[in-house]
Parts: sequence; C-alpha cells; structure tokens
Amino acid sequence: MRAFHPLKQFLSALFALCLCASAWAQKPAQGTAEEAVAMVQQVIASIKANGREKTLAEINNTTGGKFRDRDLYITVNDMQGKNLAHGANPKMQGKDLIDMKDADGKPFVRERVELAKTKGKGWQDYKFVNPVSKQIEPKSMYFEKYEDMIINCGIYKGAK
Repeated sequence: MRAFHPLKQFLSALFALCLCASAWAQKPAQGTAEEAVAMVQQVIASIKANGREKTLAEINNTTGGKFRDRDLYITVNDMQGKNLAHGANPKMQGKDLIDMKDADGKPFVRERVELAKTKGKGWQDYKFVNPVSKQIEPKSMYFEKYEDMIINCGIYKGAK
C-alpha cells in the first residue's frame, strides 16, 4: 500500500490548477470565427430544444446571458429585417432594421437578408460599433437562416 503524501497531493493539485489557469488566461480578448459559428449553432440547438420564445429571451439578456462572450453576441432577424433579438443593444430589439446602414453607407441588414435567402448561411463584412471598445470597427458576421429567422454572430477585426 502506498503511503499518503499530503504535500505530493497538494503540489499535484496546484500544478493542475496552474495548467487550467494558463489555458484560461490564453483565451483571446476577442471572439474567433470558429466561436461565432459555434454560438450560432448553439442558438439553433436551443431553439430546437427550448423553443423560440425562451431562446430569444435568453439572447436579449444583455447582462450575461449564455449567448454573450466577450465581444461575441447573437442577433436574430426575421426575413424582412426586423430584429427579433439583440444580445448587445436592447434599443435594437423589436426594431425594423432593413434600411440600417453602416459607417460607409452600406445597407448591411438588407444585404444579409438577401444573402440568407439566396445562400442560407455564410459570412458578411461591414462596419459596426464594437460593444467592448465602443469604436466603429470592421466586422465579419456569420449568419444562418433557420426557419423564418436569420441567426447572426460576428467577430470584430479591430479599428483600422
């Protein structure tokens, strides 16, 4: 039988904790494209499992809902450009955004609706205010059409 070594167990636990802390500390300050795609897919899975209303309410929880991570957040539009949920800006929730334009005058919601109708899913580039930096930055939005909605999550590319 092996002898009980409290110091050895403590050091092993401390080492494991350091490994976990190191992995956590290396999480980038900004969300990645892979994380944005995964978050959209998590929303679709949530709609299937929990229903539309419950999932949209969780997205609209702008103070720490499960669909908010650093600068990543979900938005949901209907196929006419009306916002059904916005994870970063409650003022957008329920608004008709079809004619909204970015800093360069690009009608990005209208464009995304057309892309969703023709392609079903993909990436779209435009400029938008980053909720973390509060600056207008280039953004790539991943979108997927699901039922009669467009589920979106974008990554910011930093001010240029």
